[in-house]
Amino acid sequence: MDGSVSRKRPWLAAVLGVFATGLGHVYLRRLRRAAGWLVALLGVSFLFVDEAALTALVSDNPVDPLAVAPVVFVGALSVIDAYLVARAHNAVARITATPDGAVTHCPSCGRELDPSIDFCHWCTTDLSELELRPVDAADESDD
Repeated sequence: MDGSVSRKRPWLAAVLGVFATGLGHVYLRRLRRAAGWLVALLGVSFLFVDEAALTALVSDNPVDPLAVAPVVFVGALSVIDAYLVARAHNAVARITATPDGAVTHCPSCGRELDPSIDFCHWCTTDLSELELRPVDAADESDD
């Protein structure tokens, strides 16, 4: 194995998240995060949505949009999160070094690094054992 990180399509993660809450995270292989979004959706639906509105929604009857707004809100947040997680994943896949071997951006949070220390001063990620891979021109263009 060459140690490279596979790239994900953020738009696909978002579209899958629209079809089912957590499905975009499953595509990204973030199963615990997908389960967390499902638990959040179920919790919000039981705590903040009337049972009659849920029954009407499931049975395909007309529903007051404000009655199911909390469920839609959590679903929308899940879609946004899946998109952002995929973008962050791709940012980590693009991490390269300068010609002298110094890392310029953190592979975890993506922020610029201080070259005099061997950890990210933003998120405390240890950079001492970081393996870098070169970025191909094809990798740069397929967002």
